Amino acid sequence: MLILANVRERWSGFLGAFVAVLVGVALITTTLVIYDSAKAKVQPRYAGTAALALPPQAVDADGSPEDRMPWSAAEAQPLVAGLEKVPGVADAVVDRSFYAQAIKDGKPVTDEGALESGHGFGSAQMAPYKLVSGRAPAAADEVVVDRALGAAVGSELTVNITQGREQFEVVGTVDGPGYYFSEEFAAKQQPGVAAVALVPEKGAETGAIVAAAKKVLGEQGSVVSGDGRSELQPAHIEHKRFLGVQLISAMALLGLFTTVFVVASMLVLSTGMRRREIGLLRTIGASPQQIRRMILGEAAVVGVAGSIVGCVAGVAASPMLLSILQGLDVTPPGMEITIAAWPLLVASVIGVGVSVIGAWTAGRKAAKVAPIEALLDSRSANKGMGRGRWIAGLSVLGLGVLLAIGTATSTADNRINMAIFATMTLIVAAALLAPVFVGPVGRLLTAPFQRGGKAAPVLVRAELVANPRRAASLVAPVIAAVGFAVLLSGMVETMRVAYPAGEALKVAGQTIVTPDGTPGNTDEVVAANPVGKAALPTRAFIEPKAGAAARVLDVLGSRDPKWNKQGQAVLGEKTAGELGLKQGQEVPVRFADGATVTLTVAEVLPDDPARGDFVVARDLVRAHDPAALTDDIFVPAGSKATDAVPGVALHDAAEFALADYNTDAKLTESLAMMLIVIAVGYSVIAVANSMAMAAHGRRRDFGVMKSAGGTVRQLLFTSAGETTLVIVIGAALGVLVTLPPLAGMAAGLSEATSSDVGLHLNSGALVTAVVGTLAAAVLAGIAVTAKTLRRQAA
Repeated sequence: MLILANVRERWSGFLGAFVAVLVGVALITTTLVIYDSAKAKVQPRYAGTAALALPPQAVDADGSPEDRMPWSAAEAQPLVAGLEKVPGVADAVVDRSFYAQAIKDGKPVTDEGALESGHGFGSAQMAPYKLVSGRAPAAADEVVVDRALGAAVGSELTVNITQGREQFEVVGTVDGPGYYFSEEFAAKQQPGVAAVALVPEKGAETGAIVAAAKKVLGEQGSVVSGDGRSELQPAHIEHKRFLGVQLISAMALLGLFTTVFVVASMLVLSTGMRRREIGLLRTIGASPQQIRRMILGEAAVVGVAGSIVGCVAGVAASPMLLSILQGLDVTPPGMEITIAAWPLLVASVIGVGVSVIGAWTAGRKAAKVAPIEALLDSRSANKGMGRGRWIAGLSVLGLGVLLAIGTATSTADNRINMAIFATMTLIVAAALLAPVFVGPVGRLLTAPFQRGGKAAPVLVRAELVANPRRAASLVAPVIAAVGFAVLLSGMVETMRVAYPAGEALKVAGQTIVTPDGTPGNTDEVVAANPVGKAALPTRAFIEPKAGAAARVLDVLGSRDPKWNKQGQAVLGEKTAGELGLKQGQEVPVRFADGATVTLTVAEVLPDDPARGDFVVARDLVRAHDPAALTDDIFVPAGSKATDAVPGVALHDAAEFALADYNTDAKLTESLAMMLIVIAVGYSVIAVANSMAMAAHGRRRDFGVMKSAGGTVRQLLFTSAGETTLVIVIGAALGVLVTLPPLAGMAAGLSEATSSDVGLHLNSGALVTAVVGTLAAAVLAGIAVTAKTLRRQAA
């Protein structure tokens, strides 16, 4: 009862923590709801299947599950025959997907999923897509298409496939997307078998089908049903989902850190301001355990209330975040908001947990103070640094320095995350060690005003020197606000400079042949541009050793005479090290058609993204992956490039490289701006709450100063001056904690790009963060101070 009474009577003192929990939980709820809504879903074309039989799964360099390793035709044949005999299975369909795209009026028909739009006709029954008109294809030059394409039965249709443009007779139409060819034609386009769909008989039980299918496959594959069928996602959908999940994960991480940081600092400040009250309770007999339970109970009540309101606000804000992500084109097509229970439960647990943990840290110290000591002076505990805080601060600082160094040595994929983790760690270190800086910096900054004969500078100086820990609690959210603004904007600026014009000038004079409305270049385009780099990528597998999983890797087929040698492979040093291979060794490689070829490692060279990490002869890739499309073609100066084949465009290579980077940079800037708004906006709210709480807690001080002759104007000026000084100290620390991670990032980029990359800051973002934080803090402090003085006057 005492807990509820305290919360009810002292609601203004808990308001700041309540708002902090509310905003944090709302942010976490929104990101988790979007994350859950963006999860892979079963594609419509598998709607009529009971289950999918899939080949064994390979892993990447880190051991994470990745691509399925296709069965060869010989391996799949007995499996398909066995699956067809499973009770309740009407048909076991070998599902093949390959590039197919209609050409109309000399241009490719727009189709995001063109890379996987081609299928054997048997795949149509998986949805099922039914024949609207005509018949099934029988010959290699026949096709059934979506009726929405507008191609009449009996007409001729130009379809772009991997080999290039070919003429097909439209022999039928279906009520669903895709191009459906004869099974023999589809098998030539994609010889390997990546999935077998089990179409059930009417009324058949899925569980029984799955159990029987698993027995047929044994250790040669696995069976997925229900939501597990969502594993098979078109590449373009998976790519957008990946981008969206990356952004949402960063938002959730920042939201979680900021919530923990802000709520903990505010509860420490709030509890520290109640020392007289706690001392009184100790005097009348309350034990330290009872004090701790009271403080934890109050925090739990505030956490529960803030979490409930935060969940509601987060759900309400989810459509707005989805709209923003859709504007950035980082969501799967047709994504809709779905509200599940787990995001709300997780966000609520975080809100309550953060509140209780933050209160436990503050309550543990408050409960240990002797009753008389607490009654004498509520600020006595605000002086100096305890041994535990010194140890924690220096330990976290050391960890932050190590992470900053790691930023310089980490890979390109991990560099940004490493920089963010380093900054988070250094922000915590700065908050813990802030009392060390507050007093000396306060004396330094107020020194020029000491001889002016005015009381305000003297009072501000005395407050900071006498109560450094209270000031440090106010500084903490400022460090977070400015730190994240400087870090995120600085990363964008540093990466922008890290892409030197010299890199683009390396290809100056060349012409680049790029896909235009198609997912890649066909063999027809390559034949029309016989000179220049024309990498043919595929996914291949290193055969597993006993008890180990197969390893998937990217393989490039090259027509460069240096690498285009049958039976040989050229590896980058990193890939060779990961695979344990050396020059002269043999390695069995399994390709997309399920065939295994033993290759000799001809050379191990320094890593070079332009060359590739595992390079083989182009003809080898084409022989084993008939569906692979060629990357951009770089035609050297002196040779003529052509765009006579539909679906390609010609560009100056240097200009195209820079334009391509600028396109990525715009997306990066948009994403960084979202993160800055989240981190800084939340921290600004916390700063305003903290300053309001501090001003409310000093109402007795203001009363004494007013009784001593201070005017309202002088007191407001004193409040604004102290707040400004606190913001300046916090902003300085916020900038300092970002410099090591940004310097590490610049060093890593210098090494990666072989150019001199310096540390760059975005002055606009820095000024905006500091001014916004200062304005929010000063206005909040002045508003509460003015209200307090009016009440005292009344």
